[in-house]
Amino acid sequence: MIELIKSELIPIKKLVNNNGQIDGLPKNPRIIKDHKYLKLKASIEENPEFLGARELLVYAHENNFVILAGNMRFKVAQELNFKEIPCKIIPSSFTIDQLKAIVIKDNVSYGSEDWDALANEWDYEQLQFWGLDVPNFDNSEIDLDSFFEEDNTEKEQKFKIVLEYTEDDYNAIENELKKHSGSKEQIFFKLLGL
Repeated sequence: MIELIKSELIPIKKLVNNNGQIDGLPKNPRIIKDHKYLKLKASIEENPEFLGARELLVYAHENNFVILAGNMRFKVAQELNFKEIPCKIIPSSFTIDQLKAIVIKDNVSYGSEDWDALANEWDYEQLQFWGLDVPNFDNSEIDLDSFFEEDNTEKEQKFKIVLEYTEDDYNAIENELKKHSGSKEQIFFKLLGL
């Protein structure tokens, strides 16, 4: 049976980002940068009422509410000087695994765009303004002959190394990796002196 979770307006000062403060729940791995963040901010400025349709998902913890989903919307709301924001308070009966699933699944997109419908039935500028990563539908720049030609160049074969750690060791390694720039592969390559 599905239980509806009631929405509440929660003061901004009572909300905190998920930084791993709940035992067993890693920090929120979602980030947004540059132009996408600016598009999110413009979207919320233009239609703040949409936050009532897509509330933050929060969990009560130590006299505050930890944000499980909606960290970027929260950041925008802070910048726009909102005093409160609509939230759904996840019940304390949820397990750590259920909380982890919320953190990840909130940002997973199971569907994909119908680019033909978007190109023919929607306004390109509006789609871009609303934050959709839209390819340029102007076909005048596409060379269809070379587009469908087979690529005969050899591709470099890649290999993978899988390492297993305890949770404590994994978290320690993750913290150390944050002190370096580059991908994990680049960091390990550099640290090994290769």
